[in-house]
Amino acid sequence: MAESDNSQEKTEQPTPRRLQKAREDGQIPRSKELSTSLVLIVGALSLWIFGGIIFNGAKHIFTSNFAIEREQLFDDKQLTIHLAAAAYEAIISVSPVMFALILAAILGPLALGGWMFSGKALLPKLNRISPISGFKRMFGLKSLVELLKSWAKVLVIAVCTILLFFALENSILYLNQEPDKQAIVHAMDLVMLGALALAISTLLISVIDVPFQIYDFTKKMKMSMQEVKDEHKETEGKPEVKQRIRRLQYEMSQRRMMEDVPEADVVITNPTHYAVALKYHSEGMEAPVLVAKGVDEVALKIREIAKAHSVPIVESPALARSVYTYTRVGKEIPEGLYVAIAQVLAYVYQLNQYFQGQGPRPKQPIFPVPPDLRA
Repeated sequence: MAESDNSQEKTEQPTPRRLQKAREDGQIPRSKELSTSLVLIVGALSLWIFGGIIFNGAKHIFTSNFAIEREQLFDDKQLTIHLAAAAYEAIISVSPVMFALILAAILGPLALGGWMFSGKALLPKLNRISPISGFKRMFGLKSLVELLKSWAKVLVIAVCTILLFFALENSILYLNQEPDKQAIVHAMDLVMLGALALAISTLLISVIDVPFQIYDFTKKMKMSMQEVKDEHKETEGKPEVKQRIRRLQYEMSQRRMMEDVPEADVVITNPTHYAVALKYHSEGMEAPVLVAKGVDEVALKIREIAKAHSVPIVESPALARSVYTYTRVGKEIPEGLYVAIAQVLAYVYQLNQYFQGQGPRPKQPIFPVPPDLRA
């Protein structure tokens, strides 16, 4: 039992296939704290940068709408025009900030986990509404970490607020001594500076949350040795299945090869153990091509097909072994065998002339095989 339990322990790192499958199911590491921090920082920065545009737009909306003529107040058409103009100006004023926030909300999740869309994540799952699963989530490690993060956020924001107040104490206290317009502008700068500082402070939580999310995701994705073996079998295939596939592929290639033997110009044999079939056409071929080769039973089959289709058979043990060893089916013969094969084709041509009664019976020459191509 101990061995069985140990074998099921998830001690192995997740394989690329496991991670890819998890991604397809919508499972990737995500940090809500990091996304929230990025949105807060971008929001504070954009308010600081485009705050003047928003202020001027709001100022113009107020002044233009508080200065409406009495006759226009009783004209529904004019009021509608004023309302549309005010709404348009408000949208234009806040659009840079809204665009920045939308962009941050979309690109924020890319910081951890990357872009991902999976329809499987939207499918209902029974374990999400299971009371037992719910209790496990409530009292699990992740829930404890979420609780600690909530307290940490409150603590970090509180500490940063206090430190920020003491850092800006003098500026805040002397605002009442500044001229009205200058005090308002200065106060807005202080507010924006405070908002940006507090937004940046939330990154302290993200620094802790991001490694935890990666650790938690990796822990969930870990595999047992048996799962790794099963995945390897599924990926690579069972040995008996792979063997059968290779056998079928071999049989198919043999059938295709045998179908090409009747089109060969000559078959060179050992004479019993080796057989190679060659084909050559002066048009379209730079050199003779090997259409079939084999040893023992396959060689016998090649000779039988050659006899049945009146393909000339020439015995040359050295040349047959050399062509068999150094040439692949469907490829041209090596350059070193050009002379020998040319003599074979010439000899076959003379034999055909003899059988047609157009010349004497030729004497088979010794076909030269270079030493470096002998097998």
